Amino acid sequence: MVRTLERKLEAKMLKEESDYHDLESVVQQAEQNLELMTKRAVKAENHVMKLKQEMSLLQAQVSTFKRENEALRCGQGASLMVVKQNTEVALQNLRVVMNSAHTSIKQLVSGAETLNLVAEILKSIDRISEIKDQEEKA
Repeated sequence: MVRTLERKLEAKMLKEESDYHDLESVVQQAEQNLELMTKRAVKAENHVMKLKQEMSLLQAQVSTFKRENEALRCGQGASLMVVKQNTEVALQNLRVVMNSAHTSIKQLVSGAETLNLVAEILKSIDRISEIKDQEEKA
């Protein structure tokens, strides 16, 4: 009977060690994924900042073009057609930047959701470990 119990104990210890290694592997993979997602999020944030700067510049151009347009209406400045063309180009550029910023923001939100999922997985792994510890103590 003692030998049987010793074999059972040894088998259980081997299984626990295997489970421990499996959990450790999952945690390492989750940490790597978390690091990768963090890098992607930082990159996306930097891209969003760049796009915001571009958008600010383009908004300033639009403002300048609007002032020129107003001046032309009052009979001053360059040709009305040139101002209209410049304004249209600035508006097109602004739309391109805004669309690009929108896409980057979507990517950033997606990355944040993925990071949240990884965090939930890590919590679940921790809960599983706690349950196993409680079962072993019981």
